Amino acid sequence: MDDAGIVIAFWVLSAMSVGSALGVVGARNIIHAVVFLVISFMGMSGLYLTLSADFLAVVQILIYVGAVSVLFLFAIVLTPRGGRQNQEGFLRLPALVLCVLVAATLIFVAIDTEFAIADREGFGETSTAIGEALLDRYVLPFEIASVLLLVAVIGSIVLVRPEPMEEDAD
Repeated sequence: MDDAGIVIAFWVLSAMSVGSALGVVGARNIIHAVVFLVISFMGMSGLYLTLSADFLAVVQILIYVGAVSVLFLFAIVLTPRGGRQNQEGFLRLPALVLCVLVAATLIFVAIDTEFAIADREGFGETSTAIGEALLDRYVLPFEIASVLLLVAVIGSIVLVRPEPMEEDAD
């Protein structure tokens, strides 16, 4: 990471990811928390790009930003409106103490560890090799997974579909 642009992008994306993750924790409205979560996922995808992990960046966008965030929004929309605001909980102080202990441990480990810097070039392109493997050697598991996901989507639509009103035959 000798290039100044990569270093600046890394720090900007890191600040965006951490800031939006703190926004997830601090948001009072659950819809705002999901929006902050999407921003955090996008920042992580950008961090993967700065680390030359192009396949992980695309997977991060497709799975987390696309599928998981949509799943969260469906769950929010399908729940009653009364429970959408974060309420004060009795576990707030123990959670704060636990967070401080975890943060202190991570800071201690980061400072105390001697990180070795490898003298090598960046990673090569991985997307082509993975795509060829999915469509050649692993085509059957890939197709089975796609059919399974299609059945799961159809099942979820059937589960949330309102039942038709039965008319009284008096």
